[in-house]
Amino acid sequence: MSADWLPLFPLQVVLLPGMSLPLHIFEPRYRLMIRACIDRKEEFGVVLAQGKGLAETGCSAQIVRITREFSDGRLNILTIGRRRFRIGQVSNELAYLQGEVEFLPEEEAEAMPAEAAELMRLWPEAYRLATGEQRAPKRTPEFTALSYFIAATLPLDLETRQAVLQAESESSRLGILEERLREWLPRLRRVTHLKRKAAGNGHG
Repeated sequence: MSADWLPLFPLQVVLLPGMSLPLHIFEPRYRLMIRACIDRKEEFGVVLAQGKGLAETGCSAQIVRITREFSDGRLNILTIGRRRFRIGQVSNELAYLQGEVEFLPEEEAEAMPAEAAELMRLWPEAYRLATGEQRAPKRTPEFTALSYFIAATLPLDLETRQAVLQAESESSRLGILEERLREWLPRLRRVTHLKRKAAGNGHG
């Protein structure tokens, strides 16, 4: 598979295919990068910054629109995750980083993979307890896989999201999420119970 060069934006964020990501662009080097991507109608790569290094796997971001331009050159943009990639090497010849990347293939998406049954039982409660919203969102066409959609709706830790992003198959991603929710739900239930007790001054 041939490699491509992609501008890289290291962040404390894990972007997933289909996931919306608003960004405030203020550093001069990234303002330059984003302007170049807009002019060329090109994607850039969002990759998790890990200490002084980068995660091996990231996701390309397509700029959907500029939501605000400031007089000093800063930008607010809305992006959406598109393609997973693996970084081969990194170049700092330009003002911003570039990566020689290999875009990773995706399996054909299924409406409801067999492995998803238990995850779909756990997800609505986890979503409700973690966000306070009573109604879980509906999957939209931007999400090529159910796993990306589920992961994008929950306030998961970066490690879990990165594990989902770099997993090689949909069944692996679903398994990661199911295991995480099995661990997480009991804690969410306890926290919710304690909050209700506190709101009722300890009665009930």
